Amino acid sequence: MFNKSERASHWLARVKHFMREHIEPFEAEYFQANLAQNAHPNWREWQVHPRIEELKKLAKEEGLWNFFLPDEILGKGLTTAGYAYLAEQMGRSLIAPEIFNCNAPDTGNMEVLHQFGTDAQKNQWLKPLLDGSIRSVFAMTEPNVASSDATNIETSITADGDDVVINGTKWWTTGLGHPNAKIAIVLGLSDREAARHQRHSLVLVPLDTEGVTIERMLPVFGDYDAPYGHGQMSFNNVRVPKANVISRLGDGFAIAQGRLGPGRIHHCMRALGAAEKALELMIQRSLDRVAFGRPLVKLGDNGARIARHRMAIDQARLYTLHTASLIDEAGAKSAASEIAGIKVVVPQVLQNVVDDAIQMHGGAGLSHDLPLTAFYAIARSLRLADGPDEVHEATVLRQELKKYPEQ
Repeated sequence: MFNKSERASHWLARVKHFMREHIEPFEAEYFQANLAQNAHPNWREWQVHPRIEELKKLAKEEGLWNFFLPDEILGKGLTTAGYAYLAEQMGRSLIAPEIFNCNAPDTGNMEVLHQFGTDAQKNQWLKPLLDGSIRSVFAMTEPNVASSDATNIETSITADGDDVVINGTKWWTTGLGHPNAKIAIVLGLSDREAARHQRHSLVLVPLDTEGVTIERMLPVFGDYDAPYGHGQMSFNNVRVPKANVISRLGDGFAIAQGRLGPGRIHHCMRALGAAEKALELMIQRSLDRVAFGRPLVKLGDNGARIARHRMAIDQARLYTLHTASLIDEAGAKSAASEIAGIKVVVPQVLQNVVDDAIQMHGGAGLSHDLPLTAFYAIARSLRLADGPDEVHEATVLRQELKKYPEQ
């Protein structure tokens, strides 16, 4: 059922080769060079390592670019399930997604513009995003409301003649500190009296617009994730043309929910790639390290832990590929339960394997010599990003109970 297509297999082999030849040999140097930035909250001084841009150029020249977009001309024509295998491979590295122009949140933003943007919006913003010359952010979560219920969003979008005016505060806006971040897609409340899911709109707001202020970057476990960052920003009477509204006023919630379907496949498969990398590191450590006269794999239940992680990763992958296939067959709405389910299962699988990998490595596992702490931060963050576990569990329950209408 989940055999890779010939097209997906071709591109997966190419991506694996590129990562092996160009990305993996550079990773240690990159992280050592980036240590000072990651501890520094002043995003204005953050820089992109020049080798990243060189690798992006090389990947683009080799056609290893924009895999996520199913469009035959702008992307590679891969299905959601076909791209999933590539997302998993990229997830083994913290820098690979950007090098292939398949990094979040740009992928979701590009999909929104591709599906719902006007010709003018596509020319101004989608083209440079597809080209990799700029980056974008998605401004949704707010500090003063429970954003796990997206209908709570209170940032106002008020129509005023040929413009809309935006007021409010957003935070955990991923990528806001990147030097190339130029445009935000902002979700806001445009009609408080409309039906619950027709009150919100999405608006394109250039980050250099008057009234837009980046207040600060927010650390995750003390790490600022430079040069990307997760930022807090405010909108004070920010005025942009109505032509910057995506689709129509009131369509924002439906578009945002649709954006999250394939995006959750991408997140989950990247997380599984990270889990595979963590498991590999754990196994290698258990074989190489000797304590009390025996390799670690022979001590305690370390061997059983490895076996359990192997089974859990494979189960989570099948669940995710099944969900991707449902999206390809009938759209994200038909896979509501499955999309919610993988959002709970996969980050927990990653968190569990990384936790044991850190334990197996001892003090080294807590250091920047390995990617394990970064993987752990990703896993823990994913259990909140796009909604907390509890919200997704409630969705699964709701969909399950629909099968019993008479009780």
